[in-house]
Amino acid sequence: MAAAAVAPDAKIEKFRDAVAKLGEISENEKAGCISLVSRYLSGEAEQIEWSKIQTPTDEVVVPYDTLAPAPEDLNEMKALLDKLVVLKLNGGLGTTMGCTGPKSVIEVRNGFTFLDLIVIQIESLNKKYGCDVPLLLMNSFNTHDDTQKVGTSLYKFLFKGNSEYLDSHACIMTSPLKIVEKYSNSNINIHTFNQSQYPRIVTEDFLPLPSKGQSGKDGWYPPGHGDVFPSLNNSGKLDTLLSQGKEYVFVANSDNLGAIVDIKILNHLITNQNEYCMEVTPKTLADVKGGTLISYEGRVQLLEIAQVPDEHVNEFKSIEKFKIFNTNNLWVNLKAIKRLVEADALKMEIIPNPKEVDGVKVLQLETAAGAAIRFFEKAIGINVPRSRFLPVKATSDLLLVQSDLYTLVDGYVIRNPARVKPSNPSIELGPEFKKVASFLARFKSIPSIVELDSLKVSGDVSFGSGIVLKGNVTIAAKSGVKLEIPDGAVLENKNINGPEDL
Repeated sequence: MAAAAVAPDAKIEKFRDAVAKLGEISENEKAGCISLVSRYLSGEAEQIEWSKIQTPTDEVVVPYDTLAPAPEDLNEMKALLDKLVVLKLNGGLGTTMGCTGPKSVIEVRNGFTFLDLIVIQIESLNKKYGCDVPLLLMNSFNTHDDTQKVGTSLYKFLFKGNSEYLDSHACIMTSPLKIVEKYSNSNINIHTFNQSQYPRIVTEDFLPLPSKGQSGKDGWYPPGHGDVFPSLNNSGKLDTLLSQGKEYVFVANSDNLGAIVDIKILNHLITNQNEYCMEVTPKTLADVKGGTLISYEGRVQLLEIAQVPDEHVNEFKSIEKFKIFNTNNLWVNLKAIKRLVEADALKMEIIPNPKEVDGVKVLQLETAAGAAIRFFEKAIGINVPRSRFLPVKATSDLLLVQSDLYTLVDGYVIRNPARVKPSNPSIELGPEFKKVASFLARFKSIPSIVELDSLKVSGDVSFGSGIVLKGNVTIAAKSGVKLEIPDGAVLENKNINGPEDL
């Protein structure tokens, strides 16, 4: 028994020695990695006592419609916005949608990528109010090189006045230009920095995979977006921003098209001196696994499904008791980040993520930025409209945002007021549509879906142009049969299995 008790200490010492010899990462990265592994091996994870969980009051999770209106005076607006920085989490790859490189360079609408739209939005904001809102991109080692290359679409938009520029490239942008060069004539400052690079851990002996000969990218991983706070500090960007008088950072996933700057939220946080704010929105049945905010022992805290005891999982998924979920739109005070990082006080819950590399079982230890909420003073949630959560995780989401359900104005994806129902249609596309290139090849043009409730498509199906879908539509091509929906077809509450059903 005594040997078992000292095993974690022996493991961490062996791990520490092996990490010290890795020349590919910085001393800060080594220290952060060792700290995370030490916490994991010590088993320090706090267990949630279910009986202590309380539903947050409106003072803790503030209803969006109770926020004071934004100032009308342009100078006041400029003063507010000059305190803001926008930071997009840009570490994700587009592999699940069949693309290579950063997900943020997938084209989402009118030839513009996620990154294009983000830049156009901030460019528009800076021009309108004469302010200086910079954009930060937190890349991972997987996306850094590609993010330094940008395509011609936004260049043409900003400098050639070609707002209708269309391009057929699905996953990558063309004519590489350095970001700093591309935007040198525009009213926006763009900074990039890398999140940490940690070695994957071999499960069998708890040693870093790169120390065992895996020297390529597969030996490493980015340790989750909870790393945004130490990486912002370690990069030197945090000190630079503070020296420029910046006070708050708005952090969001680069693929959430609804995550735009909201002056009412910024105004509320500055007025009330809230160090941290998480945007939450009402759950639907599609969101039951999403993390939620709770009041716990006098503080606001994120509760994730992985922390929930088995006997309470169904209760957690209930829309009745836990009515909101985390959008991962976060507003955080920069001085507070500096204070907490320097004190090494951000001990977020560790998320073990087992993987396999070339037949070797490995472990990734990660943290989430939302879990940091409990360490900040006067932390709150704001219950925002669903329109602020419009992620594109799959081609079914791409179909929504490319359709007539939305329009594009100054980089903002605006919902069509002709859509009467508050919720978006439910869309399920078969594996034939999974990759962006395959998805685009199967549509001559995106159908009209303003009056659609649900769409299910499976099999070898392709769509002509000018198609209108209404109500509940199911299209299932039989095995070995190619089913083409003709130009101009209007399908309302249809179940189609072959041409004879059209």
